Amino acid sequence: MNAVQPITHASSAIDTPRGRIRDLLTRLWPTVIAYSVIFAAVILVTRLSGATDYVGPDNDDGMRLVEVRDFLAGQGWFDLMQYRLGLTGGTLMHWSRLIDLPIASLIWFFGLFAPRETAEALALAVWPVSLILPAMLAMAVAGRRIGGVAGMHISLGLTGLVIYAGNRFAPGAIDHHNAQLALVATMIAMLLDPERRAWSYAVAGVAAAIAIAIGAETTPFVAAVCLTVALLWAWEGEDFAAVAKAFGLALALAISILFFATVPPRLYSMVTCDNLSLGYYSLAAIGGGLLLFSAVFASRLTRPLRFAALAVVGAGVFGSAIVIAPQCLSDPLASLDPMLVELWLKNVSEAQSVFVLGRTDPFSLGAFYAAGLFGIAVCIFRIVQRDRVQIHLVLLLLLTTSWAIALVQVRGATFSNLISILPLALLIIDIRRISNGDSENVAAAFVYIVTVLASVPAAWAVGGGLISMQTENAAQKKTAEPAKKISCTSQEALAPLAGLPAGLVSAPSEMGVPILRFTQNRVLSAPYHRNQGGMLTELHIGLAEPQEAEAFLKGAGVTVLAFCPKDPQTREIAKLKPDGLYAALGKGNIPRYLEPLPKPADAGVQFFRYRPTTN
Repeated sequence: MNAVQPITHASSAIDTPRGRIRDLLTRLWPTVIAYSVIFAAVILVTRLSGATDYVGPDNDDGMRLVEVRDFLAGQGWFDLMQYRLGLTGGTLMHWSRLIDLPIASLIWFFGLFAPRETAEALALAVWPVSLILPAMLAMAVAGRRIGGVAGMHISLGLTGLVIYAGNRFAPGAIDHHNAQLALVATMIAMLLDPERRAWSYAVAGVAAAIAIAIGAETTPFVAAVCLTVALLWAWEGEDFAAVAKAFGLALALAISILFFATVPPRLYSMVTCDNLSLGYYSLAAIGGGLLLFSAVFASRLTRPLRFAALAVVGAGVFGSAIVIAPQCLSDPLASLDPMLVELWLKNVSEAQSVFVLGRTDPFSLGAFYAAGLFGIAVCIFRIVQRDRVQIHLVLLLLLTTSWAIALVQVRGATFSNLISILPLALLIIDIRRISNGDSENVAAAFVYIVTVLASVPAAWAVGGGLISMQTENAAQKKTAEPAKKISCTSQEALAPLAGLPAGLVSAPSEMGVPILRFTQNRVLSAPYHRNQGGMLTELHIGLAEPQEAEAFLKGAGVTVLAFCPKDPQTREIAKLKPDGLYAALGKGNIPRYLEPLPKPADAGVQFFRYRPTTN
C-alpha cells in the first residue's frame, strides 16, 4: 500500500489546475504555442500601436510588395523582371516566388471581403508574425534535444527576446530574412537529434535546399551544415551512414525540384551568385549526390579511408565550382562599379563590416557580436572540458561560420545571435543548478544573472545605448538642430507625381521603392545591385554640370527629376561636385529645362518636370 502512495499523490497533483498547466508546459507543442502566441501578441500590440505605415521600414519590404502586386496583376511565375526599375527593359530581380506566393495568397484571401489596401495591411501583418511559430518550434526542439525541458524553455525565452528586439518578424516585414531565420533554426534542430533519426536529417536537407532557393545570404551557412554532416559521417562511418544518406538524398532531390520549379527555363544555363541558379543548384546537387554515394559505398571503410573519400568529394565539389561558377567563390558584389561602392554600398548599414561599424557606431558592436562571441567561447570551453563534445562541436562550427559572416556584413549577426542561444542555454542550466543548490551563494546567483543578461543581444544594445548617451558631448546636444518631420518618401510627399502622366523619374535610390509603390511611374534608381545602369545614370545626372546633365536626362528618357536636399546620397554628391546639378539645385539655381512642380508644404522633395531645350 505504501509503495503506490507516491503515485497516487503525483496523480492527484497533476489533476489540479496548477498541475495540469505544469504538465502541459513540459510538452513541446503546448509550450511552443503558448510562447508563440504571447510573443506574437506583444509584437502586434507594441508595433502596430505606433505604426504609421503597414509596410516595414526596409526598402526590401516595399519592393517585395511591389513584386507581389505585379504577380497578382498577372505577371508570370517565371517572370522575375521589374519592368518599372532601371533603364529601358527593366531589371531582373534576384528574389524568389517562394516568398511572393504566400503573401499574394493572403492578400487575395483578405481581398475577398476587404478593400485592397486593407487586404494588403492584413496580409503584411499576418505573414511575418505567422513565421514566429516555425522559428520558435525549431529552437524549442533544438533546446529540448540538448537540454531537456529546461533547455526548451530557456531557448524559447531567449529566442522570443531576439525576435521581439529585431524587426524581422514585425508586422510589415515581408522580406525573406524571417523565413531564412526559421530555416536556419530548423537545420540546427535537426542536426542535434540525439537519436540520429534519418527523417531529422532529411528535414535538414530539405530546409537547406529551401534556404538556398529563397536567398543566397544563407549559402555559407548551408555549406557549413553540409560540411558538418560530412565530417560526422567520416568520423563515425557505418553508425552515421543512414542519416548521411537521408541528408544527401533530400538535399539533391529538393534542390532539383526547387530549381526547375522556380528558375525560368530560359535562365537554366545562366550562373548568378545572388540567387538560385545553375551555379548553386549544381554544387548542391553534386555535393548531396556525392555524400549519398560515399555513405552507400564507403561507410564500412576505416576512418582514414573515409576521410580520404571525403577529401575526394570535397575536391569534386570544389572542382565543379571552378568549372561551373568560379565567380561565386568570391564576393558577389565584387563586380559592383567603384562609384556605386563609394556613393551607395558603403552607406548601406546592413552591408557594413565590423571595422566600419567600429568607426561609425562602436557602441552597437555588443548588440551585434557579443552574444555570438560569448557562445563561441562557451563551445570551446566545453570541448576542452570534454563536456558534450559533439553537440558543442556542431554548434561551434555553425556559430563560427555565422559570426564570421557577420564580421563581413553586419546583417549576418541576426543568425549568429540566434545560434548562440543554444550553447548559452546549456550554460544557463548548469549555472542555475549550481545557484539553486546553494541558495546562500551570492556569487553563484550573480554569475547566473550576468550570464542570462550576456546571452541577450538586446541587453548589450541597451548597455551600448546608455554608454553612448553618457559619452555624448553635452554642448553638441544643446546645439543640435531639432529633428524635422520632413519626408521625401511618404505618399503625401510623392503626391505631385499623381497628377502627371506615368513616366520615368530620376530620383535618389532611397526614393525609388516608394515611387514604385505609390505611383505608376518608372524609376531610374532603387538600392539594388542588379540595377547598376539605372543607379549610375542617376548619379551622373546629379554629378554633371547642369548643361551636361540634360544630355543624361534626355538619353535616359527622364520625364521628372526629384531633388531631395536632405537625402544623404544627394548631399554627398553636392559636396563632391560643387558645380554639379544637385549642388546647383541646392543653391536655388534651376536650369531652364527643369520646371518646378507644386509641392506640399511639409514635403522635403521638389519635383521638376523635364522639358527638353530646343537647339
